[in-house]
Amino acid sequence: MFVINLFTLLLSKKLMISQSKQDRVTIKVLEQMKSDGEKISMLTAYDYSFAKIIDNAGVDIILVGDSASNVMAGHETTLPITLDQMIYHASSVVRAVKRALIVVDLPFGTYQADSKVALKSAIRIMKESGAHAVKLEGGKLVEDSIERILKAGIPVMGHLGLTPQSIYKFGTYSVRAKEEKEAKILIDDALLIEKSGCFSLVLEKIPNILSKKVSNKLKIPIIGIGAGSSLDGQVLVSHDMLGMNKDFSPRFLRRYLDLDSLITNAVKKYSKDIKNGDFPNKEEQY
Repeated sequence: MFVINLFTLLLSKKLMISQSKQDRVTIKVLEQMKSDGEKISMLTAYDYSFAKIIDNAGVDIILVGDSASNVMAGHETTLPITLDQMIYHASSVVRAVKRALIVVDLPFGTYQADSKVALKSAIRIMKESGAHAVKLEGGKLVEDSIERILKAGIPVMGHLGLTPQSIYKFGTYSVRAKEEKEAKILIDDALLIEKSGCFSLVLEKIPNILSKKVSNKLKIPIIGIGAGSSLDGQVLVSHDMLGMNKDFSPRFLRRYLDLDSLITNAVKKYSKDIKNGDFPNKEEQY
């Protein structure tokens, strides 16, 4: 009887795990993944087509990042992108996604100075796009905004370390919190973010040893980008990971494809076939 019950329990757990791969990823699912020691995958998406592919591939979190300002619009920084533009990109992603948790960046200027403006911005994203959560950069300096958004029932993901919206303050994209003073501030901000009720935290471009310290102090899932392997998950910009941007080559970036070359060669072949009269051929005509 014991053997039968044990087999039934194991089979039931296996079925539950298999089913969880198909069901919608929620904040509770992320908490369980952390508890089980299962790493969390996260990628950016800004449009329907990419989001559908990424979701079908089984990525757990899709971030509609303000990095759209760079990779989609060609701006030097993330600062120029507007709330309306973020909602447009987020809406396109939401229409494609069936499984992943969708998080949307609050763009620069929509939450830093006024917590009431922050709440209105977050509400617009949630109502107009259908996303599941918002992300914002900073700790103590934006505490009021975090708390006001959370009180409205909107899930918040934090972001510390290198915060691209503050690039003109830092003056560089180099590794942050290498010095003891800044490292202590980061740890304090991380604890504040968890205490406030944020469901997760992104740590960007900080020393691995500091990431481990933060990870040991926090219970919420922590996602890293250039912050080492000791965290609960990793995030990359999809265009960087797929090799569409050859001008960006930080140490933490692993390119899984060279889409720049693949697409370039395909377009050259297409143009050549047209000029040679090879496209369309008889089978490609009505």
